[in-house]
Amino acid sequence: MSRKIVHSMNRWVLCCAASVLTCVGAQSFAENVYPNKPIRLIVPFSPGGVTDTSGRLIADQLSRRIGQQIIVENKPGASGNIGSAQVASSEPDGYTLVLGFDGTMVINPHIFATVPFDTIKDFAPIGKIGDTILVLVAYPKFEAQTLQEIIALSKQPGKTVNFGSSGVGSPQHVAMELLNQRTGSRLVHIPYKGGGQAMIDVQGGNIPLVYTAIAGAYPHIKSGRLNAVAVSSKERAPSLPDVPTFIESGIPDFVVSGWVGIFAPAKTPRAVVEYLNKELNAVLSTPEVKAKLEVLGIEATPGTPEQFATEIKSDLDRYGVVIKAAGIKAD
Repeated sequence: MSRKIVHSMNRWVLCCAASVLTCVGAQSFAENVYPNKPIRLIVPFSPGGVTDTSGRLIADQLSRRIGQQIIVENKPGASGNIGSAQVASSEPDGYTLVLGFDGTMVINPHIFATVPFDTIKDFAPIGKIGDTILVLVAYPKFEAQTLQEIIALSKQPGKTVNFGSSGVGSPQHVAMELLNQRTGSRLVHIPYKGGGQAMIDVQGGNIPLVYTAIAGAYPHIKSGRLNAVAVSSKERAPSLPDVPTFIESGIPDFVVSGWVGIFAPAKTPRAVVEYLNKELNAVLSTPEVKAKLEVLGIEATPGTPEQFATEIKSDLDRYGVVIKAAGIKAD
């Protein structure tokens, strides 16, 4: 057999091998090769909050499934921009991930003059962990206690109805500005540096309303120190089954929730993204994790990277319109 024929046969064998690998699928490759060392999960906020706690829960559960430690590192600063930018510029090998939430990924790009990353171009969505149900709460002795009463009161001449949130440009702030735009209400934002002081002030009657995540408000609602006006999820919250939604309260199609998810740098191999998504969904489907997330006010939402990416793009567009109309800018 001539060398030319042997060389041609070798090339044919290599091509066949490559085709077989392609047919078997990148997923199998990722499972056999990745991960072979610890993974870093950057949380771009200080320890202790709901976002940080949910990230640590998922990191712990994922570590058990994939057989490699997922090390959580807190990198706070600039409303999540600093830690997120660090991951955006990291090697796209699947060993550096970021915990992203809607405030950082879809609101910050509209309220900061410059943001050190492009949400669409610089990240590969792995999957959404879950949705955070938001609730509007009122001081029990405030003169308006239903959503329609609050909206009507805010429109009265000479009346000022304030609401507090965890800060300028927070998802809660943007959602209430959306309510103003949709209903013609004139609710006035009072920003706090975090939700803790806002919760103290609304319980003391220093401010009539606060829009916040259920997790922080739940014990005060149950104790009677706060009145739950409405939740902005599509369906009633399982933890607050007697509280109506904004839709039931007369605001059609008003569905606003926060979300938290996991991102990798752009250009991370598709096989790695699919592998991590599969393992994340497996974790989110366990009764144990669902229950622990529910305590944090988060509803687990397994799904594909494509579904998550579509939601991100939709929220970027939707919130961009609201923020521009309200003139919201970061401090």
